[in-house]
Amino acid sequence: MRPSNATVLITRPEPGASETAARVATLGLTPILSPVLSIQPTTANLPSPSAIAAVLATSGNAVDALSPDWHTTRLLTVGDATAARARAAGFRDVVSAAGNAEALAALVGRKLVPDAGSLLLASGLRQGQPLAIALRHSGYRVIRRVLYVARPVPDLAPAAIAALHAGNVRAALFFSADTAQRFVRLVRRAGLASGLAGVEAISISRSAAVALGALSWRDIRVAARPNQDEMLALLQ
Repeated sequence: MRPSNATVLITRPEPGASETAARVATLGLTPILSPVLSIQPTTANLPSPSAIAAVLATSGNAVDALSPDWHTTRLLTVGDATAARARAAGFRDVVSAAGNAEALAALVGRKLVPDAGSLLLASGLRQGQPLAIALRHSGYRVIRRVLYVARPVPDLAPAAIAALHAGNVRAALFFSADTAQRFVRLVRRAGLASGLAGVEAISISRSAAVALGALSWRDIRVAARPNQDEMLALLQ
């Protein structure tokens, strides 16, 4: 039987971290927020929305960085969570690929022809380049713009450190390879690697799981599909 005080570490950046924490709490578990990255907007030279056939968003953070001027432009997202975030922000024509970057490329192929107009790929620093290359090889005109940067935080949250020391952490959630890599560094720096032997790592993707393999966990599990619902299903 699951202990009533079992805790779950949430390593994703805000604002998504708090939403995940609320979902974890509904499962009868205690969420501990310890974002290992901080999302910061950047200044980008964007084209006019009238010159763009559709916006491609690989993250909800990119959606947040687009002004209301873009809300009438068609938006294709990598997953359902980003799509929901876009609709809540005011975007009117939103379609989700319900998968990863490859699924988004496939969605573009189904929804748009190469001569429909330029595509704006809104992404974070060091993200989106493989997708842009793949689409350009297929004949699409892609304008890639970096709208945010994920900065590493210097330390784990004190509550996370205390929970690992106490040995009452049941699982840790990882929503990207970047967060997994940063967590590995912070845990080693804090001398807490041995405290993960009883912790289950739950990863959104195989690439994140590979990064987590640098530490000794009770288990590393990968979501059946790259979304939060499938990750949380592994906690039940």
